[in-house]
Amino acid sequence: MQLSRKADYALRAIRYLSNLPKGKLGSINSIAHAEEIPREFLAKILKDLTRSGILLSFQGVTGGYRMTKAPREVSFLDVIEAIEGPIHINICTEQGSNCVCDRVDTCNMHKFWITQEDNFKKALGKHHFGRYRGKPAKARKTTRSKR
Repeated sequence: MQLSRKADYALRAIRYLSNLPKGKLGSINSIAHAEEIPREFLAKILKDLTRSGILLSFQGVTGGYRMTKAPREVSFLDVIEAIEGPIHINICTEQGSNCVCDRVDTCNMHKFWITQEDNFKKALGKHHFGRYRGKPAKARKTTRSKR
């Protein structure tokens, strides 16, 4: 299991926006540049985050994005599920405790997967962006090869 590139970029974009001074908007260009995210892909991600209610979008020359809540009120789980939809560790957890698997009567692993999924979601829900305020991403140094 691996976090998608889209979800990773969404987390990075929210981290960037959570570090802006209160009331300041983050432009798509500033986010893309600071977080090294392709602009076109970022546009789609920001649209999804706006649609889910995590961001507000402001149009125009001076437009940009800002978070709808304080950074301490937005968890990693909120952002990941806004991008990916509900997290499920195993197919048998998609219906909660009502497993629809053909082996439901003989399987003794359902409870295990439900517990692991719950623990994973709780861990993601505990991490919020207030913890990362004032801790900007370190820019990577780019080096050009000498010929």
